[in-house]
Amino acid sequence: MRERKLDIKSYLEHVFVYLQRFMELSRHDFDLLSPYLELCAYDKKTVILHQGEVDDSLSIVMKGMVRKYITTKKGECTLQLATEGHIVQSEISFHTRTPSDLILETLEPTVLISLRYDNMQEALQKSIALERLGRAMVTQMFMKKDIRYYEQLQMTTRERFLAYVTNHPHMLQRVPQKILASYLNIKPETFSRLKHLLRKK
Repeated sequence: MRERKLDIKSYLEHVFVYLQRFMELSRHDFDLLSPYLELCAYDKKTVILHQGEVDDSLSIVMKGMVRKYITTKKGECTLQLATEGHIVQSEISFHTRTPSDLILETLEPTVLISLRYDNMQEALQKSIALERLGRAMVTQMFMKKDIRYYEQLQMTTRERFLAYVTNHPHMLQRVPQKILASYLNIKPETFSRLKHLLRKK
């Protein structure tokens, strides 16, 4: 089955705690938001968003992993590996209501909590705090993207590899090597060589 609706009640407290990362949110304001949230489960290797579709959801990964990637003449380029607690979406498509150049696909059985675009607009009008929360989330997402881009520019291929596997050792078991190499902008054969050097150490 591609998508399954789940009971959201058991997840709401996790979402409430998660949103505190961006700003202090009262229980009252969260209660205004929670009716708009949807919880869905997806099987492994499910395409959540196809290229050319308009992304209608801002999603938080509660369990599993979603890969964001784009296809180019040279092959697939992985832009994000969203694991538990990460937001995933095609940002330009979502905010401009235009077809996405990106593809979103689950790499594992995945549970997402999502907020649809129209529902988000309605919720933001109900509370100044929710409007502030929305701005804070968007700001942090774009900041994190730029920070990652700048860090990659300043590192050699070897440094990029070592920094990633040191900070995210579990990803070597969770993600196929070809996809990890694409995410780190490293050639697959170079990634394999660096991985073998790591094992020897």
